[in-house]
Amino acid sequence: MSTTQNLVPVRAGFIPLVDCAVLVVAREQGFAAQHGLDLQLFKEVSWANIRDRVNVGQFDVAHMLAGMPIAASLGVGHIKVATIAPMALSVGGNAITVSHGLFDELNATGLDLSEPLSAAKALRQVVDRRRGENREPLSFGQVFPFSCHNYQLRYWMAAAGIDPERDVRLVVIPPPYMVKSLEAGQVDGFCVGEPWNTLAAEQGVGVILTHTAAFWPFGPEKVLGLQQNWAEQNSEPLTALLQALDQAGQWADDPTHRLELATLLARPEYLDVPQSVVLTALNGDLSFHDNGAARADCEHALWLYAQMVRWGQTPLSRDAEQAVCRTYRPDLLAEALGIAAGEQSERDTVFLDGVPFDATNVPGYIAALKVKS
Repeated sequence: MSTTQNLVPVRAGFIPLVDCAVLVVAREQGFAAQHGLDLQLFKEVSWANIRDRVNVGQFDVAHMLAGMPIAASLGVGHIKVATIAPMALSVGGNAITVSHGLFDELNATGLDLSEPLSAAKALRQVVDRRRGENREPLSFGQVFPFSCHNYQLRYWMAAAGIDPERDVRLVVIPPPYMVKSLEAGQVDGFCVGEPWNTLAAEQGVGVILTHTAAFWPFGPEKVLGLQQNWAEQNSEPLTALLQALDQAGQWADDPTHRLELATLLARPEYLDVPQSVVLTALNGDLSFHDNGAARADCEHALWLYAQMVRWGQTPLSRDAEQAVCRTYRPDLLAEALGIAAGEQSERDTVFLDGVPFDATNVPGYIAALKVKS
């Protein structure tokens, strides 16, 4: 058996979320060590910390929001650092949770809250009524400006005609602080990954209004992010890491491992929440590997870029589109596994606003949207 002294150290940052599972499993189940790596995991509170510690080289790789490598490579919102995503760590797993007070207001509209577009229309009625009564706009938490949570929340609201820039207040809150913020009345709702939606519901703090998979099944969520320079200078450790993470993803997706995985993630050094909460979250729509979940698709990257343009975070340009596709590198995972890179498989998608996303025509997609910056 290998000793730690014989292993190549790889430092990885992560946020306490269920979708950090692939990194945790790679270390704890010995997949990283089998591939000659000492995978060292460092828990962080905020995505800004993850970004900064990757940028300055304190982390070699990290659990990242799917939009973070794109924003870093384009230099949107912060310094420009060439960052790549050779594989996805998860798809799905997000939800929109609201306070009991807001849920009661939504319920009073009489609309069907079990259907995401209908729930968004109920929210619009509440927003309009509050404006007419000169009340404070509703506040919603999301985790980072370039997160799927931010874009999914905006997308859901805009489908019902709510302008998220004008009609509500969106604020950034680190994932572990979401439940406390809702409990304190600092926000009326939030969009975050698990286990924080389940924890809010089980503690009686909030109500899960809709899972984002209800309007975007198999939506991208977390990726393995790293500086392009690190990848070029550490090709062998990166190949070994991708092989280990692929094995870890398969292990994590196996239903027979679910209880063991929940017990592992619940530990204080990882999520530090009750095992039952993690287990409930794992029984949702989160996927780590199956059905191509580990593939970092250019189409997903372009949808994220389109949202950045839609909400005024960056201008539209053909050069940027090409740079975005160079950020997602499924070829590196395919090469590490000795398989063909392949193409993205067809997946069912629900377009709440009736505007299909066409990755070959991002300008046309954006032009067709009614609510945008």
